[in-house]
Amino acid sequence: MDAPEPHSSVAADRRRLYVVLAVASLYFIAEVIGGWLTNSLALLSDAVHMMTDIAAICLSLLTLWISTRPATVGKTFGYLRAEILGALLNGLFLWLLVVFIWIEAARRLRHPEQVHGLGVMAVALVGIALNAFSAWLTVEHKDGPHGGRGMARRAVFVHVLSDLIGSGGVLIAGALVYFTGFVQADPAVSLLIGGLVLYSSWGLVREGVDILMESVPGHIDLDQLRNDLLAVDGTEEVHDLHVWCLTTREVALSAHCVVTGAVDHDQVLSDMSQLLQRKFNIHHMTVQLEGDNRREREPGHF
Repeated sequence: MDAPEPHSSVAADRRRLYVVLAVASLYFIAEVIGGWLTNSLALLSDAVHMMTDIAAICLSLLTLWISTRPATVGKTFGYLRAEILGALLNGLFLWLLVVFIWIEAARRLRHPEQVHGLGVMAVALVGIALNAFSAWLTVEHKDGPHGGRGMARRAVFVHVLSDLIGSGGVLIAGALVYFTGFVQADPAVSLLIGGLVLYSSWGLVREGVDILMESVPGHIDLDQLRNDLLAVDGTEEVHDLHVWCLTTREVALSAHCVVTGAVDHDQVLSDMSQLLQRKFNIHHMTVQLEGDNRREREPGHF
């Protein structure tokens, strides 16, 4: 029997993202006003960055909503992977954003522009505080019995982390401009920020691709899982074993198991079900039992 996970963790992610969206929107307004008052292109550029993050949060909220829609005849697993697609697009969009940051940084290295360093530092300090709060909201939390973040919330965390790094870089650049007059500090810091953003988002994109390619989840040792199934009384062989992610929260399994003729098939299926749920947190599973004469028996689905 399938035991689909409740939507409690998805709802918790959605609540946190709404708060992050409100914080990001307020800071976006603050950066636009601060950039205009200080004549700082760095702050205005970071405001554009923040605006793209607001769009990314809205995309994540949309994919979380879509992922909770019920299954249909044509989509028997529902829309669970909408969250994965949204998170993957977020990661790729972040990479595209880095390219534009680097292009702008190169231009400003060739043609430096004066900014009011003190005002930039003040706005950057506010940004560090707000982004740190948003990062705390989207970092790993245990929400309910299933806990953990989904990829939509992880995608937003990567964006918030890039904002936090960006605010720190703007603070350093503002300090260098204010105390030393080194106006090239702003584009130089932007180049470093772009590299850090690429590094922090790589894991998100790679995991999204792995899930869409139905790779074995990184936290599951397939050999250990096979050995544990073989340890169930009456099991002689396990073959055609497949384990893949439906989403970051849900793992699916299918397998063929050869059992001895005298064993109680219902008991074997029950033992395997309890093992997979308890030890590996796998609730979507299909196990087909075969007799030791290799003739296929009635499949067991649970």
